[in-house]
Amino acid sequence: MDNTIFALDIGTRSVIGLLLEVNDQSYKLVDYVIAEHKERSMLDGQIHDVVLVSQVINDVKKELEERHNLTLDKVCVAAAGRALKTKRTTITKEIDQHPLINKEDVRFLELSAVQQAQHHLAHEEKDTNSQTHYYCVGYSVLQYKLDDDIIGSLIDQQGQRAEVEIIATFLPKVVVESLLAALQRANLEMAALTLEPIAAINVLIPESMRRLNVALVDIGAGTSDIALTDEGTITAYGMVAKAGDEITEAISDYYLLDFNEAERVKRQITEFGEATITDILGFEQSVSLEDVTKAIAPSIEQLAQHIAEEMITLNNRSPKAVMLVGGGSLTPNLTHVLAKKLSLPINRVATRGTEAIPNLEAQVDIPEGPAFITPIGIAIAAKQNPVHYISVTVNDRAVRLFDMKQLTVGDCLLAAGVYIEKMYGKPGMAYMVTFNKQNITLPGSHGKPPRVLLNNELINVDHPIKHGDQLYVEKGQDGVEPHVTIEEMVDTYNSFSITFNNETYTIKPTLKVNGYVTSPDYILKDHDDITIEETKTLAAWLQSVGKQSLLAELSSYIVYLDNQKIELSSFSAQLKVNNKKATPNQALKANDTITFKPAKKAAVSDLLNLLDIKATKKLNVIFNDQKVELEKHIISVYLGEQQLSLSDLVAPESKLTLKQADDQAFIFQDLFRFVSIDISEIKGNVSILKNSQPATFLDPLSENDVIEIKY
Repeated sequence: MDNTIFALDIGTRSVIGLLLEVNDQSYKLVDYVIAEHKERSMLDGQIHDVVLVSQVINDVKKELEERHNLTLDKVCVAAAGRALKTKRTTITKEIDQHPLINKEDVRFLELSAVQQAQHHLAHEEKDTNSQTHYYCVGYSVLQYKLDDDIIGSLIDQQGQRAEVEIIATFLPKVVVESLLAALQRANLEMAALTLEPIAAINVLIPESMRRLNVALVDIGAGTSDIALTDEGTITAYGMVAKAGDEITEAISDYYLLDFNEAERVKRQITEFGEATITDILGFEQSVSLEDVTKAIAPSIEQLAQHIAEEMITLNNRSPKAVMLVGGGSLTPNLTHVLAKKLSLPINRVATRGTEAIPNLEAQVDIPEGPAFITPIGIAIAAKQNPVHYISVTVNDRAVRLFDMKQLTVGDCLLAAGVYIEKMYGKPGMAYMVTFNKQNITLPGSHGKPPRVLLNNELINVDHPIKHGDQLYVEKGQDGVEPHVTIEEMVDTYNSFSITFNNETYTIKPTLKVNGYVTSPDYILKDHDDITIEETKTLAAWLQSVGKQSLLAELSSYIVYLDNQKIELSSFSAQLKVNNKKATPNQALKANDTITFKPAKKAAVSDLLNLLDIKATKKLNVIFNDQKVELEKHIISVYLGEQQLSLSDLVAPESKLTLKQADDQAFIFQDLFRFVSIDISEIKGNVSILKNSQPATFLDPLSENDVIEIKY
């Protein structure tokens, strides 16, 4: 019996239990049992009295066990579709200071959106004075946005704002918990769980048909569950709290029947076309299907109106076709009225029965029509798409999850109420600094995402989980204050090279913090005032390298001679840029070549030569057959009262005077300053001749005179 499924359809009016045998893609209905609730222990598909419902479940179970001599301990069931809630929400995150880096960060953003949807749902329930607690059983991302523009992925994106829009599905905890409690009292374990709309749609609208925009409505006793397909998937679920009981109550009110008698009349007239009724006053009469249809027309109209409105709300328009299942779908004239409400042709709204289920074989007679669609669908859907409950611990707290899909760590965090956003590390405190009189914010480092450990192993939030897993979530590390050097802030200020007297220098801006010169590796602090002084002129650069004294040497070399100002430019200091005379305020640029020649001191002779003044007079004579050059000063240079020699150096700003010699002619005795005569050799008479003529020591001399001294 490994391939036999025990399924229960726990409805408002009755419980249907069946055994279904599965072989590959075919199904065989082995047997079924129907038991009605003795009291109204269920309302609108929700268990209100666990004990009474469990008794009916146990009766159905025992009868099937006795018929087939087997023990049933596991069962497939469905949760009422009316319990599903869907919420659509958008969450935005500022990322200019916290960029999204990897898939994990995006996943945390999605989970934050789901938590926001859960929060909104909780507020809505609170506003309606409901204490319902919901589990998220799944969500889908509708779109991502970056700075208000739709984008395919947020991973590694940079911008101001990241946004994600999701649609999340929730199921009340009480729905599943009460269902589990009723099964446990009947000694049954939930083998798999599905949702009633999924059960019905799974057998009537296979995936190959879901590209069509089709609606399936399961009209039971208490609720009408709606499921819609389009573009290859189930697009929406909904519920109307109007169903077969409203039709029964309308018959009861019109013909003065108690509820159970009205229910009998409804079934009989649906099956046979007429029924005999006895009202509460004892009057008996026969009614036809046409009579009843006219009598309860307003109620049929109202039921169709509610279903149509919900369908259009979920689908944003009328679907292309509508399938009706469930006992309430046999309400007379309902298909025609619903088609009119949806503006559809009459043949686009139809009731479907078990004959529409492909690959189904029944070993026993089953009622014709739509009543058995959902029970059989529960068995098939629970087998094909089972939903399990698993239990895990999150930070040592037990959490039970509704497993409608492959559960992940993220699902556990949602179920445990771990607020994802608060688990992120806080960004480090930012610094405010002033840079060249402009306020700048230096952000701290980003906070780290939370660390998630599954069974003591570090994993991400997409990691799958299984029953019994232990999960620990640690808050991410906080960011730290900024660690920025002044060089990192001013790297846009380019340095450049120049050459000074064949030596290369690199010119960099002067960095100051709070008025003091600092090094490029200075680490900035909060409220620092940073200024950048760029070296723009030749004078500024000379000062920055300690050569500012050279500028003082650039003054002109000036002396005064007899009160006349004389500039000795050839002896002045010279500063050139690219072989052109430079000025101190000249702007420097890359690859400039600077040369500096210091000033040199001028001698008295240099000054006289510059002024083309002859300081001496020369005369050539022949003395004793040898050529002799005579020289004598014809002017004298004085610094104050001090006579200067021709080799004496003259300081700038010196005040000099010139004096002419009194006698400028050469005489015979001047010769003796330039020749040497050994007097010891002189003996006898001495003769002095000039040009062979006798002469005296005072005789004037002329150029090329021939002088002789004979003794």
